[in-house]
Amino acid sequence: MKQRIIRAIAGTFILISLLLAVKVNVNWLWFTAFVGFNLLQSSITKWCLMEVILEKLGVKD
Repeated sequence: MKQRIIRAIAGTFILISLLLAVKVNVNWLWFTAFVGFNLLQSSITKWCLMEVILEKLGVKD
């Protein structure tokens, strides 16, 4: 369950930041890059801050 939520949050962040980059300011693409970097980092280190936050909120696997 946690993995699905994490993917949904990451996908939502990416889509919103792309929309903001088109409609508001191209600098929103930095947020897209940040999300992508965190996804890459978590695949290498097997540690994800969003997973820790969800655990503290009581979300089970």
